[in-house]
Amino acid sequence: MGRAASGRAGQDNLAVHLHYGFEPGEQHGAALSNPLFELLAAVTDSGSITHAAKALGCSYRYVWGTLRKWEEALGEPLIGWAQGKKARPTEFAQKLVWAERRARIRMQPHIEALRSDLAHVLIDARDPRHQLLTIHASHDLALPVLQQHAAKAVNLHLNLSFQGSVDALQALNDRQCLVAGFHVPVLRGAAPVFAKALKPRLKPKMHQLIACSRRMQGVMVRKEHAGLVRTFPDLVRHQLRFVNRQPGSGTRMLIEHLMFEHSISSAQLSGYAEHTEHTHVSVALCVASGVVDAGIGIEAAALQFGLHFVPLVEESYFLACLAASVAHPAVKRLREVLADDRWREILAGLPGYRPASRPGALLVIEEALPWWRIGKTRA
Repeated sequence: MGRAASGRAGQDNLAVHLHYGFEPGEQHGAALSNPLFELLAAVTDSGSITHAAKALGCSYRYVWGTLRKWEEALGEPLIGWAQGKKARPTEFAQKLVWAERRARIRMQPHIEALRSDLAHVLIDARDPRHQLLTIHASHDLALPVLQQHAAKAVNLHLNLSFQGSVDALQALNDRQCLVAGFHVPVLRGAAPVFAKALKPRLKPKMHQLIACSRRMQGVMVRKEHAGLVRTFPDLVRHQLRFVNRQPGSGTRMLIEHLMFEHSISSAQLSGYAEHTEHTHVSVALCVASGVVDAGIGIEAAALQFGLHFVPLVEESYFLACLAASVAHPAVKRLREVLADDRWREILAGLPGYRPASRPGALLVIEEALPWWRIGKTRA
């Protein structure tokens, strides 16, 4: 049996094993340790086995031997060699890296939630006085930062679970969480898409809004398409392949609002019904990897992958709780964290974000969402 054939036979026996450990230092986002992908990244970044070994603190022999073992297990070459040229990952290795990264990014909210739950194990064991606040929220890159800051600053542990805005508010009403996060564009006129989805789940006498942040949403495209897109209709005009967000998410509602505003049908937007993702980061990764040409998302996600960003609309990100929960100690502590100047500084340092006018303040629904008062909306 040849090497490739035996390798493919070995590949059939490969299975995914997940492990975790308690170690010094922070680990954020979709970061997961895996020796194969750390090795391939080191070779890609350094351009040689020798430099990769130095970067990883390993010997040349170890790196070389590990690569050979992985090639045998996978049945495919991972590193290409050419006389007088640097070692480079093969096309298979590059596709493997992109596919693994895309899988991790898609799972980022769940990875962050799991990491949060596991961190909670240590917190419970060490300090019974800590405050725990369960939050179901629309995906947002500032919330994990808030989670870390709240834990360090006031011993408030935010148990984050990311889902769409509609599902988050429904979870709040079903008493599955104390706080729900959702976002809407700063609109003064009629907004039938948002009104239809949010009015049944937010009641002025039953719920209370907490000011959190503002963020910019826009179109994300690769650099080669930067000159083609200045407005949302340009996606249709140039037939760019589009990646959508899942139904019930705030960004999906924003997309539908923009389509309504510009009289664009789903049939006109290439990929609208074929491809959906669940986070801003997974949308950005799809665009960066060439799977699609464009998507709607926040500026911070676009910059994370070196994409061109066309700002379209600023959004308010709100936290909602039941009126009866405003006096809950964990909710009060969260509001204190949001109102603190340090949080303003942290938020101002995130691309595309800025603090709300009064972070942590309690807001009147009809005033925070002006379209709420409009009796008639266009169908």
